[in-house]
Amino acid sequence: MQLENYIKDLLYRYECVIVPEFGAFLTQRVSATINAGTNTFYPPKKAISFNEQIQQNDGLLAHYIADVEKIPFEIALEKIKKRVASIKSQLVEKEYISLENIGQIALNEDGKIIFEPFNNLNYLTDAFGLNQMVSPAITRETYKREIESIEEVIPLRITEEKRKSKPYFRYAAAAVLALGVSGFLGSKYYVNEIESHNQIAQESANTQLEHKIQEATFVIENPLPAVNLIVTKPVGSYHIIAGAFRVEENCDKVISNLKADGFNARKIGVNKYGLHQVVYDSYANREDAFKALNEIRNNYNPDAWVLVKNLD
Repeated sequence: MQLENYIKDLLYRYECVIVPEFGAFLTQRVSATINAGTNTFYPPKKAISFNEQIQQNDGLLAHYIADVEKIPFEIALEKIKKRVASIKSQLVEKEYISLENIGQIALNEDGKIIFEPFNNLNYLTDAFGLNQMVSPAITRETYKREIESIEEVIPLRITEEKRKSKPYFRYAAAAVLALGVSGFLGSKYYVNEIESHNQIAQESANTQLEHKIQEATFVIENPLPAVNLIVTKPVGSYHIIAGAFRVEENCDKVISNLKADGFNARKIGVNKYGLHQVVYDSYANREDAFKALNEIRNNYNPDAWVLVKNLD
């Protein structure tokens, strides 16, 4: 069985693909980057990593294999177990093992699995069709303006005779300056008057309000007893996703149905694709979350999955 092909298919859709008794392949979105040294533009992608500590079966991989090969869930689990045993035995004999379109794995000196991802395949569906691009370097020239050379070509000179022949320029400049000063002083006086008026009006309004408050009396003959409400806020960073919807009204219908089935369903906001997410419930403990996930997949929704995220 080519286990790599099934893992590859799931990496397009999910952020975590667990191989039971082996480890988990994790994906994380990486923004577009530019290599200034080579003038290369890289599109956004999903960076793949491997965590050997996550080995507990969440049923995702086995369910997918069972659906594709049309076999029972237990047989799919047995196939995964055999393939994992084969990979572990090969790791002991070989220097490394290559997983097609995913990466290569090897054992370090302590017998732990180390993983080096391949970059030949982009698992981010948003970046479909985008390839890396190399752009030629852009050369820029700085032009200096030589004032001296411009003056040599077009000399600007005002002779004494011309200034004397047109004295009205001097009077016009003086008039413009006088108008500017008077306008500035007048506008400043006008602004000060407005501020003074607003302050007086505000003080008067505050005084009237204080008198009305002091004169008012409130008598309640039969006061109602105080009611204390205790609101429990869902906590936990493990959320079992029931679905994601473009129209928010559809979320309310799904939540009503799930609550009728006994789930603590709710909305947890909008994801990066603009879809409103609905969860069956949230859990603080990872084991409780995946235990509930297996029960939901077996009895309600085989496409349910776990989102690991801290919500504000």
